[in-house]
Amino acid sequence: MKILNQVNQHKLWISIFLVWLFHVSAIIGIQLGHEDWFLPLTPLNLLLCFGLVLWNIPQLNAKDLALMLVPFAFGMVAEWLGVNLGLIFGDYSYGNNLGPKIWGVPWMIGINWAILVFISASMAHKWTKNLFLGAAIGATLMVLLDIIIEQVAPYFDFWEFECNIVPLQNYIGWFVVSFLAHLIYQKFFHKHQFTLGVWMYLAFVVFFEVFAIS
Repeated sequence: MKILNQVNQHKLWISIFLVWLFHVSAIIGIQLGHEDWFLPLTPLNLLLCFGLVLWNIPQLNAKDLALMLVPFAFGMVAEWLGVNLGLIFGDYSYGNNLGPKIWGVPWMIGINWAILVFISASMAHKWTKNLFLGAAIGATLMVLLDIIIEQVAPYFDFWEFECNIVPLQNYIGWFVVSFLAHLIYQKFFHKHQFTLGVWMYLAFVVFFEVFAIS
């Protein structure tokens, strides 16, 4: 058991190092004017983060993978409704730096939803064991991050709202969809990784905030 705990700790800190290495490298590269090289690699960064999430789930099994499909599916369906019908989030469209799309929605956005629900649920679970309060905290953390990302999304060619105005509807929609995804996810997933969740969340905040204020 002691050896297993040591292995898990090594995996955790290797994962945190890689997350920050990728994000700090991207910050430096983009600031130096190499955004045409770094930004198209966004899908690779998301796959890395998702892979590290899975790597740090103890005794990963089919149930864990199935639960990861919950936020993935919620995100993809909600984004499809937004992009194609203007529902939930408002009128917007995706750019090219999130990779291949299906019906206007990049596959990577579903992976992004899975990552964000995992890290925000891990943080929320640390602070409360109440399902509804935990879902509300997790959804709030996701909305706060989205507020930062929205400021740079058009510049990064991630997505852009009509007239480049992000409506209040977007943030309400984010909270509602995130809350519902968290309810199901937190009800059945019990292998939360608080430390990884915090450091990954902070890496996302720092990365996008650097460009939001510059």
